Amino acid sequence: MAMVDEASALAVAGCLFHGFSDASRLAIVRHLAVGEHRVVDLTAHLGLAQSTVSKHLACLRDCGLVESRAEGRASVFRLAHPEATLELLAAAEKLLGLTGDAVALCPNYGLNHG
Repeated sequence: MAMVDEASALAVAGCLFHGFSDASRLAIVRHLAVGEHRVVDLTAHLGLAQSTVSKHLACLRDCGLVESRAEGRASVFRLAHPEATLELLAAAEKLLGLTGDAVALCPNYGLNHG
């Protein structure tokens, strides 16, 4: 039985969390948790440019978090693993509730960093 390289496993986990690291991508994931959406639907719901939504969907697709299918000339997007994604989001909300403002105030990654 081969041992998993811990550094590689952590790097891959970091890549997964990078997929969720942008507020716009999180908003897209939350909308897709309700059901399938076309880019034009997400653009209208989120008030973002079509190019921005498409860029974020490409990132999420490349991470294996969303899938798409053709419907006429449009692509319809959905969560690739809805149950696991919803469980992760619920765990994140629970952890955010437990940390209070600490995450927002973090000097490295909080709302006022940089």
